[in-house]
Amino acid sequence: MSTTDNFDPAELAKFSDLAHRWWDTESEFRPLHQINPLRLGWIDSLAPLSGKRVLDVGCGGGILADSMARKGADVLGIDLATKALKVAQLHALEACTEGVQYREVSAEALAVEQPGSFDVVTCMEMLEHVPDPSSVVKACAALVKPGGYVFFSTINRNAKAFLFAIVGAEYVLNMLPRGTHEYAKLIRPSELAAYCRAAGLNLQLTRGMEYNPLTRHYWLSADTSVNYLLATQKY
Repeated sequence: MSTTDNFDPAELAKFSDLAHRWWDTESEFRPLHQINPLRLGWIDSLAPLSGKRVLDVGCGGGILADSMARKGADVLGIDLATKALKVAQLHALEACTEGVQYREVSAEALAVEQPGSFDVVTCMEMLEHVPDPSSVVKACAALVKPGGYVFFSTINRNAKAFLFAIVGAEYVLNMLPRGTHEYAKLIRPSELAAYCRAAGLNLQLTRGMEYNPLTRHYWLSADTSVNYLLATQKY
């Protein structure tokens, strides 16, 4: 995979069409706003963000990047969706968020440009949207400093994940636009762990993320059968 071609034009178009709704907490992006405190707290508990140089790969409209900057990190958010990045930049200006910048560049290209430059790298809800997730994992490993942390989150590939994350979330509860996820692109934890090991990342911790549709409550657990997060550290 080259530094420029690991993307799906249809996926970029999908999120670009919704770009103006990134910061609407009642929009299609409501789930991301709801889970962000969980993701942020988990990352900060393992790799305290204050004073760290952080890269957010696949930052979209900047929900996580913005919150990490507010924790005192120096954050660079990158994405290939132009409209989403413009929304992220506008929000940073309107919210007076210091310590966050955004660039339209792929992880692979940035890895060539700035290898070993970041204390923490995050790549959340992004791997299931690219043709070659292992290429992104390899780039994240190249971008982080030795001893630094790389965090991933994605969706498992099994019958339960299909039922909950696709049928339930997209077609029954209408939490996400239909077609947001393709089952064949989902990634089993064992597959992601293998990508990490091949890239020189040591798996530190795995957590699942669960959701109760009645209470609209999210929480972290040991159940990785649907949504899950991985914390890794560079050798």
